[in-house]
Parts: sequence; structure tokens; C-alpha cells
Amino acid sequence: MFSMSMTVQPQVTVPLSHLINVLHSMKSSVGSSSSSATCKSRRHKEHVSDSELHHTEPLWNLRELGLSDLGAQQLDELVNSMLPRLSPQEAPLPLGGQTAWRTSHLSTHSFYHNKHGFSCGAMPMSYSRLHPSPLQSVCTELQHWPVFVPSRGFKTLKSKTRRLQLAPDRPLESEGFTPSFMKGFLTRDKGIEVESIDSLLKTKNLPDGQQDAFKRGFAEGFLKAQALTQRTQDSLRRTRLILLVLLLVGLYGISKTPFISGLDSAVDPVQMKNVTFEHVKGVEEAKNELQEVVEFLKNPQKFTALGGKLPKGVLLVGPPGTGKTLLARAVAGEADVPFYYASGSEFDEMFVGVGASRIRNLFREAKANAPCVIFIDELDSVGGKRIESPMHPYSRQTINQLLAEMDGFKPNEGVIIIGATNFPEALDNALIRPGRFDMQVTVPKPDVKGRTEILNWYLKKIKVDPAIEAKIIARGTVGFSGADLENLVNQAALKAAVDGKDMVTLKELEFAKDKILMGPERRSAEIDKKNKLITAYHESGHAIVAYYTKDAMPINKATIMPRGPSLGHVSMLPENDRWSETRSQLLAQMDVSMGGRVAEEIIFGHEYITTGASSDFDSATKIAKMMVTRFGMCEKLGVMTYTDMTAQSPETQAAVEHEVRVLLKESYERAKALLKSHTKEHKNLADALLMYETLDAKEIQLVLEGKTLETR
Repeated sequence: MFSMSMTVQPQVTVPLSHLINVLHSMKSSVGSSSSSATCKSRRHKEHVSDSELHHTEPLWNLRELGLSDLGAQQLDELVNSMLPRLSPQEAPLPLGGQTAWRTSHLSTHSFYHNKHGFSCGAMPMSYSRLHPSPLQSVCTELQHWPVFVPSRGFKTLKSKTRRLQLAPDRPLESEGFTPSFMKGFLTRDKGIEVESIDSLLKTKNLPDGQQDAFKRGFAEGFLKAQALTQRTQDSLRRTRLILLVLLLVGLYGISKTPFISGLDSAVDPVQMKNVTFEHVKGVEEAKNELQEVVEFLKNPQKFTALGGKLPKGVLLVGPPGTGKTLLARAVAGEADVPFYYASGSEFDEMFVGVGASRIRNLFREAKANAPCVIFIDELDSVGGKRIESPMHPYSRQTINQLLAEMDGFKPNEGVIIIGATNFPEALDNALIRPGRFDMQVTVPKPDVKGRTEILNWYLKKIKVDPAIEAKIIARGTVGFSGADLENLVNQAALKAAVDGKDMVTLKELEFAKDKILMGPERRSAEIDKKNKLITAYHESGHAIVAYYTKDAMPINKATIMPRGPSLGHVSMLPENDRWSETRSQLLAQMDVSMGGRVAEEIIFGHEYITTGASSDFDSATKIAKMMVTRFGMCEKLGVMTYTDMTAQSPETQAAVEHEVRVLLKESYERAKALLKSHTKEHKNLADALLMYETLDAKEIQLVLEGKTLETR
């Protein structure tokens, strides 16, 4: 910014642009004929208004510039010496009773040139003078003047001029040196001037008698407004307090989450004194394997004295519901050591590093309370095989931390890790190697002896008929796990309670078994007499073939009560669990499956056979294919397996299909011959089913022997 000094009063330094503005305004105030030179505006058309032609610059008072003591004559001399004078030849014509500088219709390259008519280093083009003024001389001598002159292509109105044009009657305020944005802050709180109540009464011209009522109403309204304001403030204060309390509670809750802490601050062990191996039934081999771990936890010196290393981990593998968790609890209960329980899914979090932090915290707490047992259920969810996945780049941190804790540089003497999974194929190879999980114990589904023990254990907890033999129920629950047997006993107890009985009988246990195997009864299903008759002969055909076939399993029950998708069924009851089956037993199963369709064909004719034998044909076809392709029980194809039929030649595939058809056809013919030879027994059994709907093994035997059943 250019500045110059003037020795008129004590020295005052002002910006050049401000000085030019004030000189224009002073020249106007002393009556100079050039007062119209405050601003020059372009004239584009004749109809442009006068407000658009004249631009008012900010007015500066003399006190702000230190020139308040100058007289009119002195000001006139100062203005004439500082501002350019027009020659008589260049004098413009009067405009509106005032003189004005000659206006250029082309905008110049700079704001300074537009405003004052000349630029630095060159004489003005819009007017001329005989002798250069002192201001022109100073500008000519400046060599770096273009740096300080803002250049633009056109001239616009300033904000103050716009305000004056929009509100010409508004008095002009002296801006001084206060910036516009500061004036907004200074004038923000002024507000509108409020009238007093007396002036309001005078304005309204109210009579004297009504003025007191007006004042009273005004006071009442003011008091009510004040009370409303107070209530609003109290409500806001209470709201702020509630929000503050909620914020503090939320911050406290967040501080306890893994997002803040990264791990659970406290991992409390559980004492399993009430759980021992006596509570575990049906898995004797697994208990014997784990007995060694219990001995180690009770007396570790017995093993370390010979130089043997302590086992680090035991992996329990088996189907769901076989008692893996109960075995782990029994190990801790037998050894009387702390028991730490964790599920594999607890280590899997959306935050990076939380799983590894929980692993470290778990093992740190366990080492501080050694000897102890750490049980990790569903180990495959945390110890799965490590893969490169762009979706989960940090998924391997948890298993890496688990591997390091189990067999790393830091010893974990006295800490036994027991893992349980029903999907061992998904575990990482580094996790199941010796040194981490040293022992792998298989926990299978119980056999008939194990199921009998489990049933007796749970039957002791309910009121049951002393005449019940648990072995009978165990024989009919092949493939049941311990959890399934517990559910069976519970369902039987609920059924007895619904029927209003004092104890659970064999009938309720059979009902619960059928409900688990085939679904609930559909007593509301409306079946017509014809379909009911067909179903009775169909199920009787299965029962007749099973009863008179040598190697077939004994019959347990026959019923025509709809359950699930079936309209009836015949259940078989093996005497013992079959670990392997002979060719004769497989053929007998096929014959029993064919008995239903054969009975329909014999009784109702070939045209009236139904779709009820579809599941029977599925089981028979599966047995025949296994005999030909897996078991080597076909003379023509020999002792050779055909696991992948698509890889075989067309001739081999045709031969396999032919042998399967032969086995099925022979089975169908055997069942037909047997039913034709026992037509009377077949009819009697179907009539009994139509009358009683359900018959057990003893009742079926009585009907087939021609004896009369007792009335129920």
C-alpha cells in the first residue's frame, strides 16, 4: 500500500486511496464545481437512471485524517494542488446542474485507472491538464506501482453504494476504519427498541378507566410468560442432566467393551466339584483315556519323575450331543482344579486384535491358577485352517496367538487345554500336531449298552413305572446320542403330564420316540375309509413279510396313525447293534421294503396301486446298489467296487444297472410269494389295525397266531 506524508498539521500518514477519496469529498464540501467527480460510471444507454450513473465513495471526515483545523481557503488550495484541473478546452458539459469528468465508455485494465482516470507511468486518456499535479509526479516516479494496483476488467458498485441505492432514506453511518465483518458482531445485540407501557397507552388512546385493566392484563401475561419460561428452563435443565447421565453410562459401557479394552478384564474359573466321571454314561473308552489326564493333574510328579513331559492338550472329537463338554467338566471335577470355559465364537470379533487379546488374557489367568483346565468348545471356529482372504486379512491373528500360547517360548506348565469339535477336518494342521494337542479322543454315539445306561440315568430323575425296561427303549433308538435320549425322556414326561398320569409308562416313551423319529401325530387329518383301508393293508404287508422272513429284524410296532409325511409305519427293533450285516440280512431288508407295494397289488389289483411305496423303493434300491458297487455281493461283476459310476465304461454301467434290477425283481417276487401264502393272517392284521390303529409286538403276534385281542 502506497502512503505519503503531508505537513499540514502534525504528520499524519494515510493510504493513498483513502486520501484520494477524502480529497474528492472535501472538494465537494467546499463548493468546488467538480463535486460530481466522486465516481464515474459507464453510460450504456440513454434510459439508464441517475442512480446508476453516480457512484458514491466512502466519506472520510477531517478529524480522522487530522485536517480538522484547516479553513475553507486552505482546503480549496490543497484540493486544487492535489487533484488534476481540466483545461478550458477539455471542460465537460454540465450534467444535471453539476459538472462531471469526461467519462470513458471502455473499462480499463485496472481499478485505479477506472477510478482516477490515469494509471501509473502514463498520462490519463480520459482527460488532460496543462501541468502535472504533485500526485501525478509522485505516481510517475514510482517504479513498482503496478504491484499495488489491483487489475480488473470492469467496474462494480461497492456494497455501501448498493445499500444506499436500496435504502436512500437511511442515514449514512460513519464507517471509520471498522471492517464490515466486525460491525456485524458489534451491532448484533442491539435489537429492536422496545416501547414502554405508558407510550403504548398513549398510542392506543385508551380511556382512563381501561388503562388499569390493560396494565393488569399486561402484568398477568408477563407473569404467565415468565412462569412458562421458568418451566421451559427447568425442563431443559432436567433434559441436560438426563443426557449427561446417559452419556456417562454409555461411556462406562463402552469402556467395558472389547472396542476399548480389547479383552475381558476378568476371566473367572469355575469349580466342578459336583461333576465327576459317574455323571458320564455310555462313553467308557473316552473316560478311560481321560483318566490319565486326571492322574497327571492330581499327581504330576508321578509322570515327571521318569522324565516324561506333561501333556498340553486333549482334542475331543465326536458328533454333536455325545457328551464332549460333560467329559471336560468331569476331568476338572475329578482333579478338583479350576475350570476355564470358552467357546470358539467368543474369540471372533469384528475388531482387529480382540481375539488374540482374549487368548492372551485367558492363558495369563490360567497360568496364574495352575494346575487348571481350559476347555475351548467348538474349536474349529477359532482353529480353522489359515487361508489368505482379502475380506478378512487379520483372521489369522487369533489362531496364531493360540498356537504360540500352546507351544511357544513361554511355558504353560500345569495348564491342560481340552478342545472339542465335531468337524476335525477343518482344524489347522499346526494345531493338531504333537506338542499342542497331544491326545485325540473319539467320543462316538453310544451303543445299545451305553443307551441303556443313559436312559436309566435320566429315568431316575422322573417318576417312572418300575416295570419299564430301559433296554427295550434303547434297542429302538439306534443312532440316538446322549442329548437325544435326554430329550426322549423329557418328552415322555411332558406327555404323561398332559394325559394326567401319575407316572411315565412305556406307552409315553414309545410315543416320544415316534415323535422324535417321525414327527408329531396328525389326528386332525381327515382320511377317508378307502385310503385308510389301503394304508392298513400296506402296513400289514410290511409286518407279515418281516414276521415270516428268517433274517429280518423283529417287529416292534405297526400303526396307521399319520405322523409327519407318512400315513403309517412299521418299526423294527434289532436285538443288538449291528456292526456289520450279512447278504441274507440285506436281502431280508429289501423284502420287507417290497411288502407294502406287493400287498396293494394283491388286494386291490395292479390298477389301484398308490404312491405310498416311494420311500420303500428308495431304501431297497440303495441296498441293492451298495451290494453291487460297494460290497462285492454280485457274482457277475465280482469283488470289485465301483464308487464313481461316471468314470466307468458304458458297458460296465449297463451291467451294474442290470444286476441292481435283478436283485430288486427277485426281492419283489419273494415278498409276493410270502404274502400269497399268508392271505388269512394278512387280512386279520389289517382288520386289527383298522380297529386299534396301533399294535405293539405282542399284539401283532397274537393276531398272527389267530388269537383274540383284549378290549382296550
